[in-house]
Amino acid sequence: MDDRTHMVENEALAPFLFRKTKKPNQEVRRPHRPGGDPATRTGKPLRPAILIVLAVLIGFATYHFVTTQRAPTGGLSRDVGAQPVGAATITLGDINVIAGRLGTVTPLANVTVKTQVNGQLQEVGFKEGQIVKKGDYLAQIDPRPYQLAASQYEGQLIHDQGLLDQARADMIRYETLVKQNSIARQTAEDQAFLAKQYEGSVKTDQAQIDAQKLNLTYAHIVSPIDGRVGLRLVDAGNYVQTTDTGIAVLTQLQPISVIFPVPEDIIPSIMEELKAGTPLEVTIYDRANVHKLAVGKVMTIDNQIDTTTGTAKIRAQFDNFDDLLFPNQFVNVQLLIKPLQGIVTAPLTAIQRGAPGTYVYLIGSDNTVSERKVALGPQDYSKVAITSGLSPGDRVVVDGADRLRNGAEVFIAAIDGTPVGGPAPRNPGKASSDKGRGGQQRHNGSDEGGPSPGPTPGAR
Repeated sequence: MDDRTHMVENEALAPFLFRKTKKPNQEVRRPHRPGGDPATRTGKPLRPAILIVLAVLIGFATYHFVTTQRAPTGGLSRDVGAQPVGAATITLGDINVIAGRLGTVTPLANVTVKTQVNGQLQEVGFKEGQIVKKGDYLAQIDPRPYQLAASQYEGQLIHDQGLLDQARADMIRYETLVKQNSIARQTAEDQAFLAKQYEGSVKTDQAQIDAQKLNLTYAHIVSPIDGRVGLRLVDAGNYVQTTDTGIAVLTQLQPISVIFPVPEDIIPSIMEELKAGTPLEVTIYDRANVHKLAVGKVMTIDNQIDTTTGTAKIRAQFDNFDDLLFPNQFVNVQLLIKPLQGIVTAPLTAIQRGAPGTYVYLIGSDNTVSERKVALGPQDYSKVAITSGLSPGDRVVVDGADRLRNGAEVFIAAIDGTPVGGPAPRNPGKASSDKGRGGQQRHNGSDEGGPSPGPTPGAR
């Protein structure tokens, strides 16, 4: 049998020799029927192709959205439409020049009551936290040792006084005998010197008596000032000495003072007002700078400037009748130096800071904004003095400035806190959504821009 015959036989037996048997759970491929599933027809799923097409469409839409939002120069495209802003009109007003600092409540008198004699503390005559007046009884030290010492020196005084009287009488007799040449002159002179010695002894005895009387006074302790007694430092029955820490601490609360620093740059202005006799008003607030506590006057300024901080300390006095001020309490101090009247003022929310420096967005007659550099003066709460850059009647943006660029078109949703209408934006739908976002910015910003604007005729 040749090779050709063998090949023909193999080809005839191939369907039987190489036929694949069906394995369990193996899918049998069926022949294609017209109208069947395209994925089955081609044998390849279409899901990756669909995801790729969707990704391309989303990327194209995002690119188109971004390019339509930004102009080629980097500013807002005029296709977006005018931005809603809150505006304010620049006017003439008054500014109070105020120096604000953190101060410390300091009593005018703070006294530690200590014993001036040694002895047993017999009695404590005060209660902790009691308000006392000058001269009120506070404590008693055992006075008996000092009473006995005073009696002893009084007896010594009587003895020495008798010797002095005797010496003086003998001196008078000796002087008479000297005139009669009955005794030597030296004897009369010695008697005069002896009388002087007894005079010294008498004075010493009297001083000793006075010292013991003073000790008796010290043993009866009284308040040296008007004030409030702190916590008791020692109990009755203890032996107290002059080297001890004390019995109690008295603090004067009415009036009370606040000490605070001021920059050296404004010291000349303060001294000028003080020399003119102008009382400088000081207002203090709590630590959170929310609640007003008291109003007082400047008493004095320190005599030197602290070189480490460049400040000088000022003491202001307050009546404190309501006891709102407590020693060593931290407070916020506002010193009114002088009022400025009839100057150009602007809302503090209109001031922007950036590359141009300090500037505002000035609204032109065509409702476009431009950056205008301004020089600032003193600040008073929500407004600030403008020394250059603005004039009365100018309109500036106080709300929505974060969405603006130089040359952007705006429509005024509120001016001076009052909602108003504005020109219709070029893209009503976009302007409406921007205005909704503007309302959120207004809520988070200052109140100078006024309340959130409602629907305007242009937005419809």
